[in-house]
Amino acid sequence: HSVSRTSPNLAFVPACLPPDPVEVEELQHFVSNSKRLFVMTGAGISTESGIPDYRSEGVGLYARTDRQPIQHAEFVCSASARQRYWARNFVGWPQFSSHQPNTAHLVLRDWEKLGKLHWLVTQNVDALHTKAGSQRMTELHGCTHRVFCLACGDQILRSELQEHFEALNPTWKAEAFGVAPDGDVFLTDEQVCNFQVPACRKCGGILKPDVTFFGDTVSQEKVNFVHQRLAESDSMLVAGSSMQVYSGYRFALAAREKRLPIAILNIGPTRLDHFASLKLNSRCGELLPLIV
Repeated sequence: HSVSRTSPNLAFVPACLPPDPVEVEELQHFVSNSKRLFVMTGAGISTESGIPDYRSEGVGLYARTDRQPIQHAEFVCSASARQRYWARNFVGWPQFSSHQPNTAHLVLRDWEKLGKLHWLVTQNVDALHTKAGSQRMTELHGCTHRVFCLACGDQILRSELQEHFEALNPTWKAEAFGVAPDGDVFLTDEQVCNFQVPACRKCGGILKPDVTFFGDTVSQEKVNFVHQRLAESDSMLVAGSSMQVYSGYRFALAAREKRLPIAILNIGPTRLDHFASLKLNSRCGELLPLIV
C-alpha cells in the first residue's frame, strides 16, 4: 500500500482491543473473495482524523452533551435558527475544514485504484474521502464544503461563504466551546445575536449547506443511483457506522435481500449485527491497512 502512516487522533475513538489475528484473517478472506466490493462508511472512519461522532459510547456527542443536531424544518423556517447555525459554523469552519484523511481513507482509495472497490458510499459530510482521492464515490448526505441557495439552487464553495461572513462581521468575535461532528461549535445566545448572515448573491434567497439535515430526506435520484451501484456489487463492507440512520441502513437491507455477504468493521454494536457474515470490533485505521 502507498499509505502514509499518520498518527491517529484517538480523543473521539472508543476504547477497543488491538485487531485479533483471526479476525484479520477473516476480513482478508472476505476482501480477497470480493471482486466488486461495495463499501459504506460512517462517522467512525473519521474519528481518527479528530472529528467527533454522535453515537460512540463514552466519547460521542450524545454521550458527552445534551446537544442535538439542527433539524431541517427548523433551519428552513426560522431566521434565528439559521443565524445560530451559521454563527457556530463560522467559528468552527477553520478547524473543521483543516481535518485530513487518516490511514483508513487512504486504504479505501488504494483499493479503488486496484480495482477491488467497486463503489464507496459515505454517510459523512466532511470531504475526507474526497481529500484522500476517492472518485468512485457517493456522498449520501452531501458535503459541508458546498453551500447552495434554497430558492434558485446556485452553488458556492463553503470557503467562499467564509469570506462573505468575514466581510459582513468585521468586528464580531466569539470564543468557541468544543467542536461538534458537523463542524459547528458551542456558542451562547448572547454571542450569536449580532451575527450577520448573507443571503444568496444571485437572488437574495436562503443559503444552506449542501447536506441532508436531520428530518430531511436523501433525493430519490441519489438513492436509485446507489441501489444501481449495489446491484453491480458482489459483497458489502460497512466501516465505522452503527447504521442507526435509515438512509444508510436501507442499503444493507437491500444487500441482505440480494444475499450478498456483509462484513462490518465498527467499534460497538450495529443494526446489522444479527445478519452480517462477519463483525469486527476494531479501529478502521488499525485493521484496514493489514488487508492486502
